[in-house]
Amino acid sequence: MNAVKDYIPHREPFLFVDSIVEMDADHIVTRFELKPELDFFRGHYPENPLMPGVLMCEAVFQTAGILMASKQNETDPAGNTEGIASTPILTKITNARFRRMALPGDVLTIEVKPESTQGNFHMMRGKVSHADGSAIMSVDFTITLK
Repeated sequence: MNAVKDYIPHREPFLFVDSIVEMDADHIVTRFELKPELDFFRGHYPENPLMPGVLMCEAVFQTAGILMASKQNETDPAGNTEGIASTPILTKITNARFRRMALPGDVLTIEVKPESTQGNFHMMRGKVSHADGSAIMSVDFTITLK
């Protein structure tokens, strides 16, 4: 399986996906290890550090970008396999729900499933879980390709 950076343009310190666990046309699962030295832990409640919810959402959106890039590469008539040829743009976020905290040392499992497509708009559902499977957050969102 290709590396994360083969699919999306994000780079450290704004890359919130470490590895692709599995991927097919109907879903993708990625992982992100919350190393205690990550910059956001230094400033987001320094006495009780936790991963900001907005960054968990970003990890979901980056995972969706990987899935969209893989689909685009499959259908590219030129056979382009050098990553995404267009940029996924977030157009809508709904139903974001936060159930647990993500703490230094946690390993996050991120899953995204496409729900439907209307024209160039792709409605998706994402969730973040602890390695033990307990839910941390979920979000519904729409992206388009520019």
